[in-house]
Amino acid sequence: MVKSPSLAISFAPIVALLAFLGAVIIFLGAGAISDFSHLALLSAAVLAVVLAFFTGSICRRGMIIGMRRSARQILPAVPMLIFIAMVATTWMLSGVVPTLIDLGLRMLNPTFFLVITCAVCAVISVLTGSSWSTIATIGVAFMGIGTVMGFNTAWIAGAIISGAYFGDKVSPLSDTTVVASSACGVDLFKHIRYLLLTAMPAMIIALIIFFIMGLNVTPTSDIAIDDILAQLHTTFNISAWTLVIPAITLTLIALRVPTLTVLFASGLMGLVGVFVFQPAIAANLLAAAEGNQTAMMWKLLWSETLFDTGNAMFDDLCTTSGITGMLPTVALVLCAMLFGTAMIGTGMLGTITQSLTRRLHGRFALVGSTVASGLCLNSCTADQYLSIIIGGNMFRNTYRRMGLEPKLLSRTLEDSVSVTSVLIPWNSCGVTQSTVLGVATLAYLPFCFFNILSPVMTLVMAFTGFKIRQAVHAIRPAAVA
Repeated sequence: MVKSPSLAISFAPIVALLAFLGAVIIFLGAGAISDFSHLALLSAAVLAVVLAFFTGSICRRGMIIGMRRSARQILPAVPMLIFIAMVATTWMLSGVVPTLIDLGLRMLNPTFFLVITCAVCAVISVLTGSSWSTIATIGVAFMGIGTVMGFNTAWIAGAIISGAYFGDKVSPLSDTTVVASSACGVDLFKHIRYLLLTAMPAMIIALIIFFIMGLNVTPTSDIAIDDILAQLHTTFNISAWTLVIPAITLTLIALRVPTLTVLFASGLMGLVGVFVFQPAIAANLLAAAEGNQTAMMWKLLWSETLFDTGNAMFDDLCTTSGITGMLPTVALVLCAMLFGTAMIGTGMLGTITQSLTRRLHGRFALVGSTVASGLCLNSCTADQYLSIIIGGNMFRNTYRRMGLEPKLLSRTLEDSVSVTSVLIPWNSCGVTQSTVLGVATLAYLPFCFFNILSPVMTLVMAFTGFKIRQAVHAIRPAAVA
């Protein structure tokens, strides 16, 4: 007879995972987390299976069930991630993103610098699906311009990060958004629409604060941006016609076309747009592929496309990584699936979840516990992907038992994990953005208003019950007994 694992045994793989990652942070730095997350997950999965074997809490049927459940949650994210890489690449090379960057930069006004910085970073991050690339490119430009204008660097960093993480959080091109929705079994666009109920109020409040602050700063000069604009027009054909592609994409989303279809169509339109809107870039890429158009398109989608204009900031902004740039994330997702299989199949996750949730009664207590666990996991693992996946596995059955929709869990995880990772000094996000912007994490933390307000808004929504539906088939503890 298969025994249920004890709580101590069940926690052992998680403790080992955290210890492994902690050692990486101590000896190699938080920036190395992404390189060792795969090994940490696989090692923890092996430990779970070994402990279950020696304690008699493993069986073939349980592992098969664990594999099915974990795969059902995680595998749908893989093709989405591939299509997202295609969209990000083709939208850049077709001129969609450069045109929007050009429009955003021309809107800059010293008096409204902070609020425009936040808004432009949000738009670019929505289109690229990446807060990291937004901050590392256009964010750095805004940091230089704002410093010359006389703004405190912590305020500038707060505006950049608030906008970039809002865009990343609500973008269908964001890998964290895809992982969160998949881990909780929620359609991507349903997840995003529900997420906007907390993201929009937090963003509006942040924009109001940046607007008021901007009115109280006297600008000194307004140099800096002409070189970027000139290079954009030299390299790309900047045209409003390129915006037809995102317009059609938004129409497809509004019509609730299936997610994979939308992403595939967007990538295909972007690929066609390279030839239609950017003939010079297409000609250069074709020449590099020795005139073979099929090879050229495959290379464009699959591998890195570099720009060498002599302007390092511009080159970083426009360089695309293709599908190969997304493969480490895909590998991490698959490793997380194996870890989930081990924890579910051995019954360890069930033991932990029962222990943590048996005394939870009511919607607000459950959402509050999810937020607290998300912040804790984010601090312990120093990686947002691991925190989202582990949190989803921990609370998914409890939300179902209490009759709460899975999208409430996916939204809560995003509000407590994705946007707060950049606020933790030893988290890979916090370390990276602090280094890129040249501002200490704890210095910019108080000014990242969107990131701070997101978990607060999710708690407010849980307390008020706004747009939170209670299913009639909720399983009550008394009914189970």
